[in-house]
Amino acid sequence: MPKSRGGRETVPVHPICHRTIHATLSNKELERSYATPEALRAHPEIARFIDWVRDKDPDVHAPTRQRKT
Repeated sequence: MPKSRGGRETVPVHPICHRTIHATLSNKELERSYATPEALRAHPEIARFIDWVRDKDPDVHAPTRQRKT
């Protein structure tokens, strides 16, 4: 459950990955369907991003598109 909705459990996530997650999924979607790292990695857009970022420098910065509404 997202912290904004009372969740207390956190998992460290790289800032660029965190931005991508929130640009792709709403907090409600995260809570309902993507609450585990495995579920997030299975999401097609997140998986595509992971494949792209995997071999990048840890300090990479890339613009993040806005979440679809």
